[in-house]
Amino acid sequence: MSEYFGKERDRKELLKEIIRKLHLGGDPSEAKRQFKELLGSVDALEISKVEQELVQEGISREEIQRLCEVHLEIFKESLEKKEEELKLGHPIHILKEEHKILLDFSIRLHNILDTINTPESFIEKKEEILDVIEHFKESEKHYLREENVLFPYLEKYGIVEPPAIMWKEHDMIRSVKRRIYSAIEEINQNFYESLSSLVSSAENLSQLLSSHFYKENNILFPTSLKVIQDFEWVDIRTQFDEIGYCCFTPESTLVPLERTIQEEIKPEGEEGIITLETGSLTIEELESILNTLPIDITFVDKDDSVKYFSQTKDRIFVRTKAVIGRKVQQCHPQKSLHIVNQIIEDFRSGKRDSAEFWINLNNRLIYIRYFAVRDKNRNYLGTLEVTQDITDIKKIEGEKRLLD
Repeated sequence: MSEYFGKERDRKELLKEIIRKLHLGGDPSEAKRQFKELLGSVDALEISKVEQELVQEGISREEIQRLCEVHLEIFKESLEKKEEELKLGHPIHILKEEHKILLDFSIRLHNILDTINTPESFIEKKEEILDVIEHFKESEKHYLREENVLFPYLEKYGIVEPPAIMWKEHDMIRSVKRRIYSAIEEINQNFYESLSSLVSSAENLSQLLSSHFYKENNILFPTSLKVIQDFEWVDIRTQFDEIGYCCFTPESTLVPLERTIQEEIKPEGEEGIITLETGSLTIEELESILNTLPIDITFVDKDDSVKYFSQTKDRIFVRTKAVIGRKVQQCHPQKSLHIVNQIIEDFRSGKRDSAEFWINLNNRLIYIRYFAVRDKNRNYLGTLEVTQDITDIKKIEGEKRLLD
C-alpha cells in the first residue's frame, strides 16, 4: 500500500513539475514530450488534484486558468482515449447535451450575423436572432445547476479549485452575453457600431463556450464521475429538476439506484416541539412560518458554513440542498468575495451589525440585507441574509384601510 501511494506522489510531483515549467515560460512541445516519456497517460482526477495543489502552493487561479488551454493540449490524447457512457437522465449526460446545443446556438448566431450588413437585412433576420438570444437567456439555468449543485458535491470531496476556475469562466460568459443583449437593444440608435459590437461579442462567445465546455467535458465531468457516489447522483438529479433546464427537456427519471447508505432517516414517535421564550411551535409550524415569510432568508453559522435557507414560493436567488454545509465563500463568485469576507469580519469583530444593498434584476428592485446574529451576551452566532423584492412596495402611496 505504501509503495502505491509513493508512486502516486511521484506521478503528482512529475505532473506538477511539467506544469510549473509551463508557467515559467517553458516550451509546450517539450512539456508534451516529457509527459509522454515520463508518464504516458493521465486522468482527469489527477489533473484536478495537481492544479488544486499548485494553487495551494502559490500559483494564482488566474494563472492556472490562463494556461489551462496549454495543459489540455499536452494531456489531450490521454484524456480523450476513453469517454464514459452515461445513462439517459444522468446529470452529467444532461450537462453535456446542453453543451452541444448551446455551442450550436453560438455558431448559428455567428452565421446569421455574417449575412447582415444593413438595417434592412437585420430586420429580416431579427426573429431568428431573438430566438437564439432567448435560448442564451434560458441557459443561465445550466450554469446555476453547476454552481449550486454539482460544485458543492465536488467541494465535499476536496475538489475545490477546478469548480472555482469554472465559475470564474461562467462569469466571463455572462459578461459577453450581456454585451450581446446590450448591442441588440441599442442597434436602432446606432446600427453599424452596435452591429460591430454584436459580431465581435458573438465570435467571442463562440470561442469561450468551445473552450469552457471542452474543459468541463474532459476535466470537470470525468472528475465528478470518479469521486461522486452513485446514490448521490439521484439527489443531484432531483436538485437539477428544482432549478429547471434549458435547450431541451431531459428524460424524466434517472435509472433508479439503491440508496444503501446514508439513507435519510426521520425520527419516529411524537412530533417535535420547539419551546421558545415567547411561545412554542411544532417543527412543521416553524418551517411553514419561515417559508411563508415574504422574504428569502439564509443563515450562515459562526464558522462561515451555510446552515439553513427558507423555501419561499418565489425565491429570488437559487438555493439548493447541496449548499448546506458549504462555506459561504464558495457560494459567491470570486469578484464579490472580498465584500462577503469584509461583511463577515465586521460582524464577527462587532464593528457593524448590518449591511444592505439593492440591485435591479429582471426589471425588479431587489433589496438585500445582512444581519449579524448574536446571543444575549453579544457573542457572534452567524450571519442572516434577507432578500426581498420591493418593486411593488416602492409604489405604495397614501393609505389603505379596508380589505379589497
